[in-house]
Amino acid sequence: MQVNFSKDFCKDYKKAPKKIKEAVKERLSLFKVNKYEKILNNHQLNGDLSFFRSINITGDWRALFVDGIDNITFTILDKHSNLYK
Repeated sequence: MQVNFSKDFCKDYKKAPKKIKEAVKERLSLFKVNKYEKILNNHQLNGDLSFFRSINITGDWRALFVDGIDNITFTILDKHSNLYK
C-alpha cells in the first residue's frame, strides 16, 4: 500500500499546530501498520463527503482520504467542526 498526500493536505498540515503535527505523524504510523486500528476509527463518510474515508487524529481533528486499490491519498486535514458543517 502506497500512501500519498495531496497539495491541500500538505498545506493543512503546515498550518496545523505543532501538537497536531505530532499526532498526525503518530496516527499515520499506526495507519501504515493497520489502517483499521481501532483507535483510528477509520470509517466511510456520508453525504457530500461520501467519496472519502476518515481517521481520527485527535478528539477534534480528522484526516480525510481516498482509498484506492493500491494506494491511499490523504486529501484534507481539519477540525471535525469545520468538516461536517
